[in-house]
Amino acid sequence: MAALVAALATPHARAETQHIPPLTEREHAPVHTHRPGKAANTTEQILVTGSNRASALTHPAGQTTFSADRRDFGNQVGQSVADMVVTIPGVTFTQGNGPRDTNISIRGSGDRQSWGLKNIQVLEDGFPMTQPDGTARADLIDPHAYQGVDVFEGPASTLYGNYAMNGAINFRTRKGADIHGLELGSDFGSFGMFNNYATLGFGNRHYDLMIFGSDVRGNGFIANSRYNTSTENIRLRVNLSATDRLILKFVNNVTDAFLPARLSLNQYRANPYQQGCAQAASAAAGCASVNLLVNGRYGAKEAMSPEAAGLGRFDRRTVVGLRWEHDFNSQTTWHNQFTYDQRHIDQPTSPTVYVGPYNSYAVSSDITNHAQLAGRTLETFGGVNFDYLDFGSQTYNVMPLGGATRGAMSSQSYGHQWNLGARFQEDWHFAPDWHAVVGLGGTYSDIGATETLYAYSATTSSQRAITANRFYFNLAPEGALIYTPSKDWTLHTRVGTAYGTPSSSNLFITPQGQYGNNTQLQSQTSVGIDLGADWHPSSNINIQATGFYEFYKNELVSQSAGINAVGSYTFNAPASEHRGVVLGVEWKPLPQTLAGGRVKLSYTYDNQIYTNYTETLSNTTLSRSFSRAGNYIPGVVPNFLNARFLYDQPDGLLEGLGGYAEVTWRDSYWLDNANRLKAPGYTLLNLEVHYNPPARLGWAHRLHWYCEVQNVANQTYIAGASNISDKLQSNGQQADAATLMNSTGSIYAGSPRAYFGGVRVRF
Repeated sequence: MAALVAALATPHARAETQHIPPLTEREHAPVHTHRPGKAANTTEQILVTGSNRASALTHPAGQTTFSADRRDFGNQVGQSVADMVVTIPGVTFTQGNGPRDTNISIRGSGDRQSWGLKNIQVLEDGFPMTQPDGTARADLIDPHAYQGVDVFEGPASTLYGNYAMNGAINFRTRKGADIHGLELGSDFGSFGMFNNYATLGFGNRHYDLMIFGSDVRGNGFIANSRYNTSTENIRLRVNLSATDRLILKFVNNVTDAFLPARLSLNQYRANPYQQGCAQAASAAAGCASVNLLVNGRYGAKEAMSPEAAGLGRFDRRTVVGLRWEHDFNSQTTWHNQFTYDQRHIDQPTSPTVYVGPYNSYAVSSDITNHAQLAGRTLETFGGVNFDYLDFGSQTYNVMPLGGATRGAMSSQSYGHQWNLGARFQEDWHFAPDWHAVVGLGGTYSDIGATETLYAYSATTSSQRAITANRFYFNLAPEGALIYTPSKDWTLHTRVGTAYGTPSSSNLFITPQGQYGNNTQLQSQTSVGIDLGADWHPSSNINIQATGFYEFYKNELVSQSAGINAVGSYTFNAPASEHRGVVLGVEWKPLPQTLAGGRVKLSYTYDNQIYTNYTETLSNTTLSRSFSRAGNYIPGVVPNFLNARFLYDQPDGLLEGLGGYAEVTWRDSYWLDNANRLKAPGYTLLNLEVHYNPPARLGWAHRLHWYCEVQNVANQTYIAGASNISDKLQSNGQQADAATLMNSTGSIYAGSPRAYFGGVRVRF
């Protein structure tokens, strides 16, 4: 898995296509950046804000990159990572399973998922937050702890390794030197939400320490969605000498969240917030239910509401990382990093409860060097990495006794996955206005597991063990060209590649629909072409636009295996195409008369279609195959727009007073492969006002407050919808939209109008 992430602290979301040399943890050290179009002796003073995954590697030159800074999200309620990324072009999000389980997508990477972060690599301060099986979650992210977030868009396995199908995200925590003391804060608002948090920070040239802790709880706006989540986050940098640095990272999160069931579209329209459903199990009343085995083993079932059954997620995540950085000289830096990551889950989210630990270990080593080739700057990166995951999980039937009471075990799995990778990149500034980048990465993966299935009847019980083991080797080359004809323009093009192996859970149902070995699955791969431009004609306007076209092979999808199948199986869809545009604008329309006014706009157009895919549908008597070629890929939002109109008073009596009006538009999107049923789109209006007293007010300068109204018009909308399966009717035809509207397990409603406020004081 790879490396690289660190970016300049930017005060606004922006596309960054210039190449930045290796970033280390040397605070406030001058970094020499040879920009195309400038003399080679140009020196720029920048503040280093983080490092990358395998260490402090290089910025991905030529790759479309956007960032959001604390100024974009630090003055608001900050309930989840959605508040951090909403202004970033190319990024969309949906509601997952839990209050902070936001499903982030880069160019649609996870739009087809109902939980977690998929097909991207996630880092924090350069430490991996994606486990070796490609799983990452956003529960452990409290926006109050962060300075910013950088998003690297497009296929990126050359440097990030396995599962970087659509790019990578690096979250940057605040620096202790910037905090310089203790901050205490509280957020509070609708639906019983309280978040009490504290941040302690100190730093100088020899060390930097940040300690953050928060406890957030609330009742939720949907029945059975109350929650309590605590998070601790620590980052320590120590300069051992002028050439050696140690960085320690610690994150711990405990999620205690009750979970409502997802609805059908008809249920959502009848009762979006599932009110009055605690003891009801009637679909007609718009109430979701689960069918639980009465004795926990076999036989009769009883329908219960999620609240009566006690469904929820009770999980813990702990990450500990250590990085050593050593400068051989002023041109060469060596980074070595180790990370331990344990994800322990207890999830009665359906008629079964899923429990078990997932322990992972990641080590990496890389070197960056700056040299000259033909009198021009040449920046070289090379690194190796190894990560290993071992897990042991069990599933139990849930009994209708309340409190998610466990019945008999239904299955257990024990397995592993490890990835061994190497990567290399050259960035040569071969002319004053040009530089070219070439790179190559590869990963060898070993995935193996044994799954034991348990069956029960009135007279007998049985068990069956299935073993699956699969090896994969993938390569990912890339190339980019960057041209800066003037200080106002930067043009870039890039060809990137990516790969993602199946996970162990994909290997145990065969194409015949029976429990068995499904190890014929191939890795999904992609080749993407980006063409973009950044235009900065003045300090008052920044415009960044990138068009992308990506060709996918062997995408992993789930489909029916035919009549009498025990379940769906994972299949490689032969070919699909993803194409679109991302656009970011920041504009000060009246810099003289309204100096504190700004307009921020981010827009994403994402058109994804299957070009070669045949799906099998079955009923109790027959199966039929249907071509999906030319169909839109379900779950992918084709248009996403966020526009903010901001004002911060820069001086005078009202200095420090500010706020914004925000409009978010999300287009409708398909829910099924046949393109029969859509989730409706929506438009939301949010308002925010904050006050940061100026320094001249003395002690009052240490106090910050805000108030916010979300969904001002009180729209009823869909915050998250998982894909639904098409159905084959008795006449051999595909079901129409009216039938699919009754398919349950898909929809979570978004929040009705909500009011929030908060205070923060610094000592």
